[in-house]
Amino acid sequence: MKLAESLLKSPGTPMFNIEQIRSDFPILKLKINGKPLVYFDNAASSQMPQSVIDRMIRYQTTQHANINRAVHYLSETATEEYEKSRNKLKCFINASEDREVIFTSGTTEAINLVAHGYGRKFISSGDEIILTTLEHHSNIVPWQMLAEEKGARIRVVPINNAGELLIDEYEQLFNKHTKFVGITHVSNALGTINPIKQMIEFAHARNVPVLVDGAQAAPHMKIDVQDLDCDFYAFSGHKLCGPTGIGILYGKAFLLEHMQPFKGGGDMIASVTFEKTTYNTIPHKFEAGTPPIAAAIGFGAAIDYLSEIDMSVIEAHEHDLIDYATEKISLIPGLRIIGDATKKVAVLSFAIDKIHPHDIGTLLNQEGIAVRTGHHCAQPVMRHFKVPATTRASFSFYNSMSEIDALISAIQKVQKIFS
Repeated sequence: MKLAESLLKSPGTPMFNIEQIRSDFPILKLKINGKPLVYFDNAASSQMPQSVIDRMIRYQTTQHANINRAVHYLSETATEEYEKSRNKLKCFINASEDREVIFTSGTTEAINLVAHGYGRKFISSGDEIILTTLEHHSNIVPWQMLAEEKGARIRVVPINNAGELLIDEYEQLFNKHTKFVGITHVSNALGTINPIKQMIEFAHARNVPVLVDGAQAAPHMKIDVQDLDCDFYAFSGHKLCGPTGIGILYGKAFLLEHMQPFKGGGDMIASVTFEKTTYNTIPHKFEAGTPPIAAAIGFGAAIDYLSEIDMSVIEAHEHDLIDYATEKISLIPGLRIIGDATKKVAVLSFAIDKIHPHDIGTLLNQEGIAVRTGHHCAQPVMRHFKVPATTRASFSFYNSMSEIDALISAIQKVQKIFS
């Protein structure tokens, strides 16, 4: 792999060769409207390196078959490769066992799995579920649906004007009715990193389980679920240089064993009669039907790629990117950064006086710059800051300082058009 050549070691620390890294991503060679692509929509979906693309093609051309279904060569090979990917994910987040890793279609399905599999079984009328203002809709709507069905109540942790959770108020929400906590590790709209370890410890001291939405954290930092001691952790492959349609739910084994299945069908059963079905063991109990095998294997290849770079190296480079971008963009008159938390990942949301975010995004696209505009499926955050939408530039480790310079120049061009 080309990447190996870029990781020349100097006193124990891998050197980060941005040009070598960028050469691993074929899509970064594209031109948009005659301009080099500057891809700053990584919080929505990151790009795939050639090694991931090649691995999926190899599966499709030499290993493709259904898994757990037959004893022939292709089925056994596909099953083995699928389970290898599960093991890679287990190691990536430091889970205790492979069976604690459930493949899902993404973070959204993982959260819904917990809402149905745990929530519908263990949450009752009068119980309370704690969420936060920073949640993506995917960690709000499933709990609202459950609360409406069960007669439970949603309670919400507020934020300050920096976009940080008010932890004192979080702690005050707990009472004898509190039965579950769902919190995002990192805000997709603002980049705020929440103190989830502290929050988990507080909840566990009161025997309350915690689900962490890690969709925006896993791409940017090392995740250790045993150190966090979270009960559930969810994230998606397409934000980690992998394909769409694949993600995982980590769950502590004893909790998964006591949960009911989310979906019924093939492979999640041990035996079936018309009188009774006996469910399979975990993780298979939660993986009904034919899974996205190629996507799971591609996800494993993405984990290989990221692990070879080292997440600590990725985190350091992205920290430099957000610091540089914040410093430069803060100097632009009429521009306001939305959310300036002390601890952030490489996400920059902003608004510009008298220019709608959609207009900003359209004009930046003419310069070859891809950003996200809108409410980012985080409307409670937008309401807090009294804006209908923001422009969000979200960076990845394959982005460069010169691309940030291009963004700054393009924003200034947009302002001139509207002046």
